[in-house]
Amino acid sequence: MIDPVSDCSSSLAVRQDTFSRRRLLRFTGWAIAAAAMPVRYGVGKDEISPVMDQISGYMGRAALRAIPADVTDLVKQHVLDTLAAMVSGSQLKPGRVALDFASSYGGKSVATVVCSKVLCGPIEAALTNAVLAQSDETDDSHSPSLSHPGSSVVPSALAVGEQFGIDGAHYLRAVALGYDIGTRLTMTLGGGKVQTEHHRSTHALTGIFGSSAAAACAADLNARQMRWVLDYASQQASGIAAWQRDTDHVEKSFVFAGMGARDGVTSALLVHSGWTGVDDIFSGPDNFFAAYGPKANPANLVQGLGERYEVTRTNIKKWSVGSPIQAPLDALENIMREHPFTPNQVQKVLVRVATEEALVVNNRQMPDVNLQYMIAVMLLDKTASFRAAHDKARMQDPAVLREKAKVDLVPDSELQKLLPKRIAIVEVTLNDGRQFVNRVDAVRGTAENPMTSDEVVAKARDLMEPILGSATCKSLVEKVLAMENVKDVRELRPLLQRG
Repeated sequence: MIDPVSDCSSSLAVRQDTFSRRRLLRFTGWAIAAAAMPVRYGVGKDEISPVMDQISGYMGRAALRAIPADVTDLVKQHVLDTLAAMVSGSQLKPGRVALDFASSYGGKSVATVVCSKVLCGPIEAALTNAVLAQSDETDDSHSPSLSHPGSSVVPSALAVGEQFGIDGAHYLRAVALGYDIGTRLTMTLGGGKVQTEHHRSTHALTGIFGSSAAAACAADLNARQMRWVLDYASQQASGIAAWQRDTDHVEKSFVFAGMGARDGVTSALLVHSGWTGVDDIFSGPDNFFAAYGPKANPANLVQGLGERYEVTRTNIKKWSVGSPIQAPLDALENIMREHPFTPNQVQKVLVRVATEEALVVNNRQMPDVNLQYMIAVMLLDKTASFRAAHDKARMQDPAVLREKAKVDLVPDSELQKLLPKRIAIVEVTLNDGRQFVNRVDAVRGTAENPMTSDEVVAKARDLMEPILGSATCKSLVEKVLAMENVKDVRELRPLLQRG
């Protein structure tokens, strides 16, 4: 079947080998309706730039394109890690208010709301599950774009995937596409500069475009429809850095993940239902980059597309804390392993991180983004557990306060120059004058120092077993790690529901 409204063509035999009869009939029905639509809209001729032609063609073929086996394995790890973040997030304030929203909102029973018995529409399910995933600092992060792609992309693909009953291989390809498109968009705008210089949220922009791409792939949209999805994503692009003033992590969860998932699924489903739009929002009058990044080079959107998969550059956190605290905890753990000592022997702990990072984690009210608190916990517990990272009452424990007073956080301008690499230098001085120093250049869980599959599974089980139970958790892990064998993503539903 040649796609009548796509710039890419493939033979009938190839398409029929891949598509189920139901998907093929639905796709053909849309194409017949679209054939009656005028090709151009608005007052001017909307030419398609080479960048838009390449990116939309790539997106339109993503549902059928096999991805390398090693990349597939990484995608499965990130899906598992994000599902674990959703489950653990259900116990925290942002997760609780999100679940309350889903329970009271209602809607058509289509998609799963994690850790509940609620089924609702895909837009509401994606929003809720994304907030669950970002309820704390457990989810993955992508340093070059300064964003958390998994917390919005994974639930968006799942919600739309449930609506259309896609299989596991299709789901994994949709997730991989979301990581590729969302992060590239933000990197093209300038990465972290978007937030520091223009006060916009890189996390929100990555989430909106990544979720739009993932949801559109799950909905089997073709190349031209993908252009319209990018158009609607551009019109919904929003989010400002004021989330940093949110002390309850609720607005932060919405900006980082919930908003992007909601807007991305909305974009995909609007176009799937027949809505049309601008054929190239990335070029021509009043385009996206004219509004958001006049100095940006749109060609960066397609640089390495299909060769460099951004999920391979996305970090899975060993510790359930803010990203700037990861390297300091690694460094302190290294010191304590090599030179055992007790907290009472410690005179001072000096922690050096990049200037921007120090601002984010300096004595914050939330325990999981308070560097001094988490260093004190590591001194006392010899580890930094999920429970400790979310124990706000413990922040006032006299033993914690005693160790916390020994921690000196130093913003380092030299380490600032090395961003987006998150480097930390920790120096421990003991009462007897001995000093131990450790520098971490590659945080555990990053592409340079990745966690093993067993480590990712251990983290997921630690987060999910107390909530889902051992047997259900085991089944969910096994299902995700064999996702390519899943015939319908709705098979995950009984393993994710609770209550």
